[in-house]
Amino acid sequence: MTRIQRRPSRDLTIYEPTGQTFNLAATLPGRAGSRHTERAYFRWVDQYLADIAGIKPAKGYTRAMRMSALPVGLLQSSLSAAQLRAWLGQLLQAGHGKQGLGQARAAIITLASLLSEAELLDDYTSMSMKNVRVPSAEDGQRPGRWLSPEQIKLLIYGARQIATSDNQELRNHLMLAILCTMALRRDELAMARWGDLSIQNDRVVLRVHGKGRKVAMIDVPRPLMHLLNRWRKVVAPLEPAPPAESALIRRIWKGGRVSKGPLTAEGIWLIVAEAARAARLGKVAPHDLRRSVAGALQEAGTPIDKISQLLRHSNVAVTERYLSRLPQRNEGAVLMSDLIGLGTEADWIE
Repeated sequence: MTRIQRRPSRDLTIYEPTGQTFNLAATLPGRAGSRHTERAYFRWVDQYLADIAGIKPAKGYTRAMRMSALPVGLLQSSLSAAQLRAWLGQLLQAGHGKQGLGQARAAIITLASLLSEAELLDDYTSMSMKNVRVPSAEDGQRPGRWLSPEQIKLLIYGARQIATSDNQELRNHLMLAILCTMALRRDELAMARWGDLSIQNDRVVLRVHGKGRKVAMIDVPRPLMHLLNRWRKVVAPLEPAPPAESALIRRIWKGGRVSKGPLTAEGIWLIVAEAARAARLGKVAPHDLRRSVAGALQEAGTPIDKISQLLRHSNVAVTERYLSRLPQRNEGAVLMSDLIGLGTEADWIE
């Protein structure tokens, strides 16, 4: 019997398509609103091909390289209105919300459109895919979490508990503290660099590169500065400061060695999810922390313009809509129970 010689794995061997390929990484800029959106489109395209075509999902650098050499034959056999509609239905069943479904649809339709422009996909298929609609908002809306301040403390503690080294514990503590106070999106935190920290008018501020190429300055709380100073000594122990272009939040290798590479948005998602499980909080996503900051500030009586400025919304009306979607208290039944003394008469119910 002939033995199959398995090819040894190599770190630099990431993807080897055969036949004609399409460079989505080169053609997408200008069709997506920002670098955040481009990376999100890459994630959705990769997931689509994994779910529909059965290829192995990729992450990080491997995914980026895959997007520069997508096999045209695979794309042509995988792209159709029927398959897109079925895939969006799968995402809905998996619990994705309206915003995620809309972005997923846009990513695949943009890919089909670019292929059509390159004369690699027929116009009829591309146009028919544009007619596929996202499932209804009522069915597709993901019920977001709104954590209380006590739950946020438990989450931060959980992030520290899941660490396997002192450096990882410090990194996790800093990361969760930033998300839970400064209301950054996970992509924004993944993109943050040491050079984004500066002193303005005797205040330490962080320059945040947000959606739609917007840039904002956010004051850094004093406790966060203490964590940042400790983290700086770990990242660059023999230098006055880490290089300005180096990542603020970094990966940690086994054994606790700090990588020069940034912690990815997917890595941030996984740490938040694992911390939530460790804290027995159920499912928590990074964006839930942004909701929690907004909700806590609203309950504390913070003026809406300050909340809007922190969230970096285009105007206060957007913030009002954002807050209105949070799970507000609805305590009428509790109040009525107290009014009729239901708790004191519990014995006669049995």
